[in-house]
Amino acid sequence: MRIAVVGGGISGMMAWYLLDKQHDVTLFEANAYLGGHTATVDVEVQGQTYAIDTGFIVFNNWTYPVFNRFIAELGVAQQHTTMSFSVKNSASNLEYNGNTLASLFAQRRNLFRPSFWLMLLDIMRFNKLGKKLLAEDSADLDLSLGDFLHKHGFGEAIKDNYLLPMGAAIWSAGLADMPAFPLRFFLRFFNNHGLLNVTDRPQWSVIKGGSKRYVEALQAKLGAEKVRLQQAITAIKRDEQGVMLHFADGSSAQFDKLILACHSDQALKLLGDGATDAERAVLGGIAYQQNEVVLHTDIRLLPKRPRAWAAWNYNLDANINDRATLTYNMNLLQGIEAPVTFCVTLNNSKAIAADKILGVYQYSHPVYNHYTLAAQQQRDRINGQQHTYFCGAYWYNGFHEDGARSAVDVAALLGVDY
Repeated sequence: MRIAVVGGGISGMMAWYLLDKQHDVTLFEANAYLGGHTATVDVEVQGQTYAIDTGFIVFNNWTYPVFNRFIAELGVAQQHTTMSFSVKNSASNLEYNGNTLASLFAQRRNLFRPSFWLMLLDIMRFNKLGKKLLAEDSADLDLSLGDFLHKHGFGEAIKDNYLLPMGAAIWSAGLADMPAFPLRFFLRFFNNHGLLNVTDRPQWSVIKGGSKRYVEALQAKLGAEKVRLQQAITAIKRDEQGVMLHFADGSSAQFDKLILACHSDQALKLLGDGATDAERAVLGGIAYQQNEVVLHTDIRLLPKRPRAWAAWNYNLDANINDRATLTYNMNLLQGIEAPVTFCVTLNNSKAIAADKILGVYQYSHPVYNHYTLAAQQQRDRINGQQHTYFCGAYWYNGFHEDGARSAVDVAALLGVDY
């Protein structure tokens, strides 16, 4: 079959990889590069070039089986990393990094702060109770995160300085949205990733030399002749024979099957007036949020005390309730030794010194709420109808593995197992 894959992120690349052996596949991407959220930037400092990841960064050995198999088959090297998490809250004069005892009490006054000890006790209670509720499939799982915390008498400290910032960091969401987050989805994710454990946690890794290395390896393996970059689609027409794609340059092409491997809102826009009622209902039920990402070297965005520096550093000082205000320490995450500390910050550009900014980027992430979870359950209503298939991380948890996994799902529907 002749198959068109629209979207060059992990979902589209994985679909291309899986289907290429048995079908005639062409991959279309509107941008000038493949990768989507896999976006590595080469930066030169004092004559040395450093590859810094600004989108997709980490994966682990527990919950990324498809992606791990994929990069192993491509022969791409990985290296272990840390996934420590810190919070900076100047309003409460609080800093901590939960990685070790030393970093937990990097701010020495935490030793003598009752509210801090109460937060630690609440974290232990939350972890234990969360596991119990999941094991019992308790009715409490149908609550929102905020309602659950209120019902079980958790203090403000665990909410404001741990759970809400961590959730906002994981899903690139706003603090104000986190109390309404579905508890069942939240706890399942935390449990699957070992976040309800104190010690038994997955080993996190990064792609050695930057995440773009796996994109380069894929292109080298499959060749570039079937990739169409900077190919904007203006219309999609579907009939009994197949799918016709119309492009901005005036050309068109006919295919037997179409895989829309872009964000659900982008897929709906591409279908235009030709979208079915079911496609409008399902794809339209998933909202997206734009996040500004800045690559820079301003260490003021990290905790004041270097002992509290973590891989992920949440800054509550920005007081932005509708966006995550998070800074990744890329030297820690990617094992970079450099005369500067490379930082990647979400949604806090005003706090960054202009002369330390190396690049500014925009990424969209799905918003997880009850509407999104309901839409996810209706994928079968639209997948495979009118010769059209949909894959993307939005069908699951919104991460790289989920994009790859959704491509495996689509490939299976087209007779290719992985």
